Amino acid sequence: MDPDFSALDGYLDDRDTDGYLVDADSTDSDQYYLSGFDAPDPFVTLYDGETHLLFPRSLEYGRAVREARAESVERYVDFDHAKLVDEHGPEEAVSHVLARFLRSYDVDSVAVPPRFPLKTADGLRARGVSVTADTDGVVTEIRATKTEEEIDHVRAAQRANEASMQAAEDLLRSATVADDGTLEHDGEALTSERVKEEIEVTLLRHGCSLDETIVACGSDAADPHDRGSGPLSAEAAIIVDIFPQDKATKYHADMTRTFSVGEPSETIREWYDLTERAMDAAFDALEPGATGKAVHDAVCDVYEDAGLPTLRSDDRAETGFIHSTGHGVGLDVHELPRLSPAGGELKPGHVVTVEPGLYDPEVGGVRIEDLVVVTEDGYENLTEYENRLVL
Repeated sequence: MDPDFSALDGYLDDRDTDGYLVDADSTDSDQYYLSGFDAPDPFVTLYDGETHLLFPRSLEYGRAVREARAESVERYVDFDHAKLVDEHGPEEAVSHVLARFLRSYDVDSVAVPPRFPLKTADGLRARGVSVTADTDGVVTEIRATKTEEEIDHVRAAQRANEASMQAAEDLLRSATVADDGTLEHDGEALTSERVKEEIEVTLLRHGCSLDETIVACGSDAADPHDRGSGPLSAEAAIIVDIFPQDKATKYHADMTRTFSVGEPSETIREWYDLTERAMDAAFDALEPGATGKAVHDAVCDVYEDAGLPTLRSDDRAETGFIHSTGHGVGLDVHELPRLSPAGGELKPGHVVTVEPGLYDPEVGGVRIEDLVVVTEDGYENLTEYENRLVL
Protein backbone atom coordinates (compact mmCIF):
# COMPACT_ATOMS: atom_id res chain seq x y z
CA MET A 1 0.00 0.00 0.00
CA ASP A 2 1.33 3.43 -0.98
CA PRO A 3 -0.54 6.16 0.91
CA ASP A 4 -1.04 9.58 -0.61
CA PHE A 5 0.98 12.00 1.53
CA SER A 6 0.28 15.09 -0.59
CA ALA A 7 -1.74 16.56 2.28
CA LEU A 8 1.28 16.12 4.57
CA ASP A 9 3.50 17.80 1.97
CA GLY A 10 1.04 20.70 1.90
CA TYR A 11 0.96 20.88 5.67
CA LEU A 12 4.76 21.16 5.88
CA ASP A 13 4.88 23.74 3.06
CA ASP A 14 2.18 25.89 4.67
CA ARG A 15 4.09 25.96 7.96
CA ASP A 16 7.52 26.33 6.37
CA THR A 17 8.66 23.22 8.25
CA ASP A 18 11.32 20.84 6.96
CA GLY A 19 9.92 17.52 8.14
CA TYR A 20 7.44 15.51 10.17
CA LEU A 21 8.86 13.37 12.99
CA VAL A 22 7.34 10.43 14.89
CA ASP A 23 9.01 8.68 17.85
CA ALA A 24 6.91 5.64 18.80
CA ASP A 25 6.48 1.92 18.29
CA SER A 26 4.11 0.60 15.66
CA THR A 27 1.16 0.26 18.04
CA ASP A 28 0.93 4.00 17.36
CA SER A 29 -1.16 3.94 14.20
CA ASP A 30 0.31 7.14 12.78
CA GLN A 31 3.79 5.61 13.15
CA TYR A 32 2.75 2.40 11.43
CA TYR A 33 0.99 4.27 8.63
CA LEU A 34 3.83 6.72 8.01
CA SER A 35 6.66 4.20 8.26
CA GLY A 36 4.98 1.14 6.78
CA PHE A 37 6.86 -0.94 9.35
CA ASP A 38 5.74 -3.07 12.29
CA ALA A 39 8.08 -3.08 15.30
CA PRO A 40 7.35 -3.62 19.01
CA ASP A 41 9.97 -1.12 20.23
CA PRO A 42 10.09 2.64 19.59
CA PHE A 43 11.88 3.95 16.53
CA VAL A 44 11.99 7.25 14.69
CA THR A 45 10.35 8.08 11.38
CA LEU A 46 11.17 11.26 9.50
CA TYR A 47 9.04 12.37 6.57
CA ASP A 48 10.51 15.16 4.44
CA GLY A 49 8.86 14.26 1.13
CA GLU A 50 10.46 10.85 1.55
CA THR A 51 10.39 8.46 4.50
CA HIS A 52 13.47 7.77 6.61
CA LEU A 53 13.73 5.39 9.57
CA LEU A 54 16.16 5.43 12.49
CA PHE A 55 16.55 2.53 14.94
CA PRO A 56 18.36 2.57 18.28
CA ARG A 57 19.76 -0.93 17.69
CA SER A 58 20.44 -3.32 14.85
CA LEU A 59 17.75 -5.75 16.05
CA GLU A 60 15.09 -4.59 13.56
CA TYR A 61 17.47 -3.14 10.97
CA GLY A 62 17.65 -6.06 8.52
CA ARG A 63 13.91 -6.67 8.53
CA ALA A 64 13.23 -2.95 8.12
CA VAL A 65 15.52 -2.79 5.09
CA ARG A 66 13.53 -5.65 3.54
CA GLU A 67 10.00 -4.71 4.58
CA ALA A 68 9.65 -1.02 5.39
CA ARG A 69 8.07 1.44 3.00
CA ALA A 70 11.01 3.83 3.37
CA GLU A 71 13.71 5.41 1.24
CA SER A 72 16.35 4.90 3.92
CA VAL A 73 16.86 2.85 7.08
CA GLU A 74 19.61 3.77 9.55
CA ARG A 75 20.79 3.01 13.09
CA TYR A 76 22.24 5.02 15.96
CA VAL A 77 25.61 3.43 15.21
CA ASP A 78 25.59 5.15 11.82
CA PHE A 79 25.81 8.48 13.66
CA ASP A 80 28.71 7.65 16.02
CA HIS A 81 26.45 6.75 18.95
CA ALA A 82 29.19 5.07 20.99
CA LYS A 83 31.48 8.09 20.70
CA LEU A 84 28.63 10.43 21.65
CA VAL A 85 27.90 8.30 24.73
CA ASP A 86 31.53 8.68 25.80
CA GLU A 87 31.35 12.44 25.29
CA HIS A 88 27.89 13.24 26.65
CA GLY A 89 26.59 10.20 28.54
CA PRO A 90 23.90 7.75 27.39
CA GLU A 91 20.89 10.04 27.88
CA GLU A 92 22.18 13.15 26.17
CA ALA A 93 23.84 11.15 23.40
CA VAL A 94 20.44 10.21 21.99
CA SER A 95 19.48 13.80 21.25
CA HIS A 96 22.84 14.33 19.51
CA VAL A 97 22.20 11.25 17.35
CA LEU A 98 18.71 12.47 16.44
CA ALA A 99 19.98 15.93 15.58
CA ARG A 100 22.70 14.47 13.34
CA PHE A 101 20.13 12.20 11.70
CA LEU A 102 17.85 15.15 10.92
CA ARG A 103 20.60 17.37 9.65
CA SER A 104 21.86 14.63 7.35
CA TYR A 105 18.61 15.37 5.46
CA ASP A 106 18.93 19.16 5.89
CA VAL A 107 16.09 19.17 8.41
CA ASP A 108 16.30 21.96 11.01
CA SER A 109 12.61 22.14 11.91
CA VAL A 110 10.05 19.39 12.50
CA ALA A 111 6.37 19.08 13.24
CA VAL A 112 5.43 16.28 15.60
CA PRO A 113 2.12 14.55 16.48
CA PRO A 114 -0.03 15.89 19.33
CA ARG A 115 1.26 13.06 21.54
CA PHE A 116 5.06 13.09 21.27
CA PRO A 117 7.72 12.27 23.87
CA LEU A 118 8.62 15.44 25.77
CA LYS A 119 12.13 14.14 26.41
CA THR A 120 12.73 13.75 22.66
CA ALA A 121 11.37 17.23 21.94
CA ASP A 122 13.44 18.89 24.68
CA GLY A 123 16.59 17.08 23.54
CA LEU A 124 16.14 18.20 19.95
CA ARG A 125 15.46 21.78 20.97
CA ALA A 126 18.64 21.73 23.04
CA ARG A 127 20.47 20.76 19.84
CA GLY A 128 18.95 23.70 17.96
CA VAL A 129 16.16 21.85 16.14
CA SER A 130 12.79 23.61 16.05
CA VAL A 131 9.98 21.28 17.25
CA THR A 132 6.32 22.29 16.78
CA ALA A 133 3.28 20.28 17.84
CA ASP A 134 0.88 19.34 15.05
CA THR A 135 -2.35 20.08 16.89
CA ASP A 136 -4.36 19.25 13.75
CA GLY A 137 -3.23 15.61 13.70
CA VAL A 138 -2.55 15.72 9.96
CA VAL A 139 -1.46 12.07 9.62
CA THR A 140 -4.52 10.91 11.55
CA GLU A 141 -6.64 13.01 9.21
CA ILE A 142 -4.98 11.44 6.16
CA ARG A 143 -5.66 7.96 7.55
CA ALA A 144 -9.39 8.71 7.65
CA THR A 145 -9.71 8.30 3.87
CA LYS A 146 -9.07 4.66 3.04
CA THR A 147 -7.62 3.22 -0.15
CA GLU A 148 -9.36 0.28 -1.84
CA GLU A 149 -6.72 -1.99 -0.31
CA GLU A 150 -7.47 -0.66 3.18
CA ILE A 151 -11.20 -1.10 2.64
CA ASP A 152 -10.54 -4.70 1.66
CA HIS A 153 -8.58 -5.15 4.90
CA VAL A 154 -11.52 -3.82 6.92
CA ARG A 155 -13.92 -5.99 4.94
CA ALA A 156 -11.84 -9.11 5.71
CA ALA A 157 -11.75 -8.23 9.41
CA GLN A 158 -15.52 -7.81 9.31
CA ARG A 159 -16.00 -11.30 7.85
CA ALA A 160 -14.01 -12.69 10.79
CA ASN A 161 -16.07 -10.53 13.12
CA GLU A 162 -19.28 -11.99 11.73
CA ALA A 163 -18.00 -15.53 12.24
CA SER A 164 -17.38 -14.71 15.90
CA MET A 165 -20.81 -13.10 16.25
CA GLN A 166 -22.35 -16.24 14.79
CA ALA A 167 -20.46 -18.33 17.34
CA ALA A 168 -21.83 -16.13 20.13
CA GLU A 169 -25.35 -16.31 18.76
CA ASP A 170 -25.16 -20.11 18.38
CA LEU A 171 -24.02 -20.47 21.98
CA LEU A 172 -26.86 -18.28 23.22
CA ARG A 173 -29.38 -20.05 21.02
CA SER A 174 -28.38 -23.46 22.39
CA ALA A 175 -28.75 -22.37 26.01
CA THR A 176 -31.48 -23.64 28.29
CA VAL A 177 -33.26 -21.64 30.96
CA ALA A 178 -32.77 -22.50 34.63
CA ASP A 179 -35.52 -22.19 37.23
CA ASP A 180 -34.17 -18.80 38.32
CA GLY A 181 -34.31 -17.44 34.76
CA THR A 182 -30.58 -17.57 34.09
CA LEU A 183 -29.14 -19.30 31.05
CA GLU A 184 -27.33 -22.63 31.20
CA HIS A 185 -25.13 -24.49 28.73
CA ASP A 186 -23.99 -28.09 29.18
CA GLY A 187 -25.30 -28.03 32.72
CA GLU A 188 -23.37 -24.93 33.77
CA ALA A 189 -24.33 -21.28 34.05
CA LEU A 190 -23.80 -19.48 30.76
CA THR A 191 -21.82 -16.39 31.64
CA SER A 192 -20.64 -13.31 29.84
CA GLU A 193 -17.11 -14.65 30.23
CA ARG A 194 -18.00 -17.96 28.53
CA VAL A 195 -19.51 -16.19 25.51
CA LYS A 196 -16.47 -13.90 25.26
CA GLU A 197 -14.23 -16.97 25.26
CA GLU A 198 -16.18 -18.41 22.33
CA ILE A 199 -15.83 -15.11 20.48
CA GLU A 200 -12.09 -14.85 21.10
CA VAL A 201 -11.36 -18.46 20.09
CA THR A 202 -13.31 -18.00 16.86
CA LEU A 203 -11.47 -14.78 16.05
CA LEU A 204 -8.10 -16.43 16.62
CA ARG A 205 -9.06 -19.16 14.15
CA HIS A 206 -9.78 -16.41 11.63
CA GLY A 207 -6.48 -14.60 12.16
CA CYS A 208 -7.84 -11.87 14.39
CA SER A 209 -7.42 -10.83 17.99
CA LEU A 210 -9.00 -8.39 20.40
CA ASP A 211 -8.16 -6.96 23.80
CA GLU A 212 -11.74 -6.61 24.97
CA THR A 213 -15.26 -7.36 23.84
CA ILE A 214 -18.69 -6.59 25.27
CA VAL A 215 -21.23 -9.21 26.29
CA ALA A 216 -23.49 -7.26 28.63
CA CYS A 217 -26.89 -8.30 29.95
CA GLY A 218 -29.63 -6.50 31.83
CA SER A 219 -28.48 -3.51 33.84
CA ASP A 220 -24.89 -4.04 32.62
CA ALA A 221 -26.13 -3.33 29.10
CA ALA A 222 -27.42 0.06 30.23
CA ASP A 223 -23.82 1.31 30.30
CA PRO A 224 -22.57 1.49 26.67
CA HIS A 225 -19.01 0.52 27.63
CA ASP A 226 -19.68 -1.98 30.42
CA ARG A 227 -17.91 -5.16 29.27
CA GLY A 228 -20.43 -7.36 31.12
CA SER A 229 -19.82 -10.12 33.62
CA GLY A 230 -21.46 -13.06 35.33
CA PRO A 231 -24.50 -15.20 34.42
CA LEU A 232 -26.71 -14.18 31.52
CA SER A 233 -30.49 -14.10 31.83
CA ALA A 234 -33.35 -15.19 29.60
CA GLU A 235 -35.85 -12.65 28.29
CA ALA A 236 -33.32 -9.84 28.79
CA ALA A 237 -31.42 -7.79 26.25
CA ILE A 238 -27.84 -9.03 25.76
CA ILE A 239 -25.60 -6.58 23.91
CA VAL A 240 -22.72 -8.24 22.03
CA ASP A 241 -20.21 -5.71 20.70
CA ILE A 242 -17.12 -7.15 18.96
CA PHE A 243 -14.26 -5.01 17.60
CA PRO A 244 -11.38 -7.25 16.47
CA GLN A 245 -8.09 -6.47 14.76
CA ASP A 246 -6.73 -8.54 11.90
CA LYS A 247 -3.32 -9.70 13.08
CA ALA A 248 -1.77 -9.59 9.61
CA THR A 249 -3.06 -6.25 8.31
CA LYS A 250 -3.70 -4.49 11.67
CA TYR A 251 -7.07 -3.20 10.43
CA HIS A 252 -10.13 -3.41 12.66
CA ALA A 253 -13.80 -4.20 12.27
CA ASP A 254 -16.67 -3.32 14.61
CA MET A 255 -20.20 -4.68 14.97
CA THR A 256 -22.90 -4.86 17.65
CA ARG A 257 -26.02 -6.96 17.91
CA THR A 258 -28.60 -7.20 20.69
CA PHE A 259 -30.11 -10.61 21.44
CA SER A 260 -32.73 -11.99 23.78
CA VAL A 261 -33.13 -15.67 24.57
CA GLY A 262 -36.90 -15.73 24.77
CA GLU A 263 -39.31 -12.84 24.41
CA PRO A 264 -37.97 -9.67 26.10
CA SER A 265 -39.99 -6.98 27.82
CA GLU A 266 -42.34 -4.85 25.78
CA THR A 267 -40.04 -1.85 26.31
CA ILE A 268 -36.98 -3.68 24.95
CA ARG A 269 -38.99 -4.77 21.93
CA GLU A 270 -40.13 -1.19 21.33
CA TRP A 271 -36.59 0.12 21.77
CA TYR A 272 -35.23 -2.43 19.32
CA ASP A 273 -37.77 -1.49 16.64
CA LEU A 274 -37.06 2.20 17.26
CA THR A 275 -33.30 1.64 16.99
CA GLU A 276 -33.75 -0.11 13.64
CA ARG A 277 -35.69 2.97 12.50
CA ALA A 278 -32.88 5.20 13.78
CA MET A 279 -30.36 3.17 11.76
CA ASP A 280 -32.49 3.55 8.64
CA ALA A 281 -32.61 7.31 9.20
CA ALA A 282 -28.83 7.41 9.55
CA PHE A 283 -28.37 5.47 6.32
CA ASP A 284 -30.77 7.81 4.52
CA ALA A 285 -28.59 10.77 5.60
CA LEU A 286 -25.25 9.07 4.89
CA GLU A 287 -23.62 10.22 1.65
CA PRO A 288 -20.52 12.06 0.47
CA GLY A 289 -20.77 15.74 1.24
CA ALA A 290 -23.07 15.19 4.21
CA THR A 291 -21.65 15.90 7.63
CA GLY A 292 -21.27 13.51 10.51
CA LYS A 293 -23.42 15.96 12.44
CA ALA A 294 -26.28 15.59 9.95
CA VAL A 295 -26.20 11.79 10.28
CA HIS A 296 -26.16 12.07 14.07
CA ASP A 297 -29.04 14.56 14.00
CA ALA A 298 -31.13 12.14 11.91
CA VAL A 299 -30.78 9.52 14.65
CA CYS A 300 -31.58 12.03 17.38
CA ASP A 301 -34.70 13.09 15.48
CA VAL A 302 -36.07 9.54 15.56
CA TYR A 303 -35.49 9.09 19.27
CA GLU A 304 -36.68 12.55 20.28
CA ASP A 305 -39.83 12.23 18.16
CA ALA A 306 -40.58 9.08 20.18
CA GLY A 307 -40.26 11.08 23.40
CA LEU A 308 -36.90 9.66 24.47
CA PRO A 309 -33.98 11.75 25.72
CA THR A 310 -30.76 12.28 23.78
CA LEU A 311 -27.64 14.22 24.64
CA ARG A 312 -28.72 16.70 21.95
CA SER A 313 -31.95 17.46 23.79
CA ASP A 314 -30.34 17.29 27.25
CA ASP A 315 -26.55 17.32 27.57
CA ARG A 316 -26.90 15.93 31.11
CA ALA A 317 -29.03 12.95 30.07
CA GLU A 318 -28.03 9.66 31.68
CA THR A 319 -30.66 7.53 29.95
CA GLY A 320 -31.84 7.29 26.35
CA PHE A 321 -29.40 7.89 23.49
CA ILE A 322 -26.26 8.88 25.38
CA HIS A 323 -23.43 8.59 22.87
CA SER A 324 -22.59 9.63 19.33
CA THR A 325 -23.91 7.79 16.29
CA GLY A 326 -20.58 6.46 15.06
CA HIS A 327 -16.86 6.76 14.49
CA GLY A 328 -14.19 5.91 11.98
CA VAL A 329 -12.59 2.46 11.92
CA GLY A 330 -9.21 1.49 10.49
CA LEU A 331 -5.84 0.95 12.12
CA ASP A 332 -7.58 2.20 15.28
CA VAL A 333 -10.99 0.97 16.27
CA HIS A 334 -11.93 4.57 17.10
CA GLU A 335 -10.56 7.14 14.67
CA LEU A 336 -11.72 9.87 12.31
CA PRO A 337 -14.25 10.74 11.02
CA ARG A 338 -17.00 11.13 13.60
CA LEU A 339 -20.77 10.83 13.34
CA SER A 340 -21.36 13.21 16.21
CA PRO A 341 -22.37 16.79 16.99
CA ALA A 342 -18.87 17.84 15.87
CA GLY A 343 -18.74 15.52 12.84
CA GLY A 344 -17.38 17.14 9.69
CA GLU A 345 -17.83 16.43 6.00
CA LEU A 346 -17.96 12.79 4.92
CA LYS A 347 -15.88 11.79 1.92
CA PRO A 348 -15.57 8.70 -0.27
CA GLY A 349 -13.26 6.25 1.45
CA HIS A 350 -14.39 7.12 4.96
CA VAL A 351 -15.19 3.94 6.92
CA VAL A 352 -17.60 4.54 9.80
CA THR A 353 -19.82 2.71 12.22
CA VAL A 354 -23.51 3.46 12.53
CA GLU A 355 -24.55 2.46 16.05
CA PRO A 356 -27.66 4.02 17.59
CA GLY A 357 -28.78 2.72 20.97
CA LEU A 358 -30.94 3.29 24.03
CA TYR A 359 -30.05 2.75 27.68
CA ASP A 360 -31.71 2.79 31.09
CA PRO A 361 -30.59 0.76 34.15
CA GLU A 362 -34.21 0.00 34.97
CA VAL A 363 -34.79 -1.48 31.50
CA GLY A 364 -31.43 -2.54 30.11
CA GLY A 365 -29.89 -1.52 26.82
CA VAL A 366 -30.26 -1.97 23.07
CA ARG A 367 -27.63 -1.19 20.44
CA ILE A 368 -27.25 -2.21 16.78
CA GLU A 369 -24.07 -1.40 14.87
CA ASP A 370 -23.11 -1.82 11.23
CA LEU A 371 -19.85 -0.87 9.50
CA VAL A 372 -20.06 1.10 6.24
CA VAL A 373 -17.81 2.85 3.75
CA VAL A 374 -18.80 6.12 2.12
CA THR A 375 -18.71 5.84 -1.69
CA GLU A 376 -18.86 8.32 -4.56
CA ASP A 377 -22.66 8.03 -4.74
CA GLY A 378 -23.70 6.92 -1.24
CA TYR A 379 -22.36 4.14 0.93
CA GLU A 380 -21.65 0.42 0.97
CA ASN A 381 -22.60 -1.57 4.05
CA LEU A 382 -19.67 -3.85 4.84
CA THR A 383 -21.82 -5.75 7.35
CA GLU A 384 -23.64 -8.82 6.07
CA TYR A 385 -24.87 -10.09 9.44
CA GLU A 386 -28.62 -9.76 9.76
CA ASN A 387 -30.45 -8.16 12.67
CA ARG A 388 -32.49 -10.41 14.92
CA LEU A 389 -33.54 -9.80 18.49
CA VAL A 390 -35.25 -12.97 19.73
CA LEU A 391 -33.33 -16.25 19.58
